[in-house]
Amino acid sequence: MTSPSLKWLMLVAALALAAIYLFPLYWMYVTSLKSSSEIFANPPTFIPRNTDLSIFPEVWQRRTMSTYLWNSLVIAFGVTTLTVIFGTGAAYVLSRYRNVWIDLGLFFILMLQVLPASVMVTPLYVGFNVVGLLDYPRLAVILAAAAKAMPFFVVLVRATFMTVPRELEEAALMDGNSRWGAFFFVVLPLARNGTLVCAILTFMQAFGEYIYSKSIIQTPALQPASVGLSGFLGPNSTDWNSIMAYAAIYVTPILATFVILQRRIVAGLTSGALK
Repeated sequence: MTSPSLKWLMLVAALALAAIYLFPLYWMYVTSLKSSSEIFANPPTFIPRNTDLSIFPEVWQRRTMSTYLWNSLVIAFGVTTLTVIFGTGAAYVLSRYRNVWIDLGLFFILMLQVLPASVMVTPLYVGFNVVGLLDYPRLAVILAAAAKAMPFFVVLVRATFMTVPRELEEAALMDGNSRWGAFFFVVLPLARNGTLVCAILTFMQAFGEYIYSKSIIQTPALQPASVGLSGFLGPNSTDWNSIMAYAAIYVTPILATFVILQRRIVAGLTSGALK
């Protein structure tokens, strides 16, 4: 097979895989626009016959989505802020010192990333109960989710810092900058792309956080949208267009953010974060 034919074949295979992967997302939007009778039609319709957009404002009010989405934003911003502040410092230190203890520390950091949230939620719940953090459940979820996101952030941002030449930092020190000045005015600007990309990915992951929120936050007024969506689902669920409308409202801001920033995300990952 010639090289151009192989490229076209790989392109067709990639588009087919992308279509399969994105079909649930398409089906979610299509189902949210169908009537209840059309949802259960056989054979199913892939394009709604009678589009009805009234379900979106109705679901927004009936399910108090403004409260759920606000809680998701609070948790996502809290997790991202803590992860960026502490993770950036840890990644910088780990990138500037190389010895067996640093390698051992990175190994334990990666081990923390491997542990699933469902395993960690019980000991965290007990610990938060002992120190009284369950009285502030959103703060408890922010701390738990930030601890979960920290290893991923540290490992990727450390790789970004390692691409910044040490000579530039040493030159800044020779010019009279302090260690903090060299970090904030020389090193950090050069590593901003990788750091920003990791912060965006952390925010997206935290916006969809579910396990800690479901286990720790018992008050509906403080629960994020991911937990609110699970309130729709059950063994006898039939209100599928409302469920899909809720899911569409929930995921559309994240999808829009990703589409707008996708060039910067891809550029950041390929230029430094994954080196």
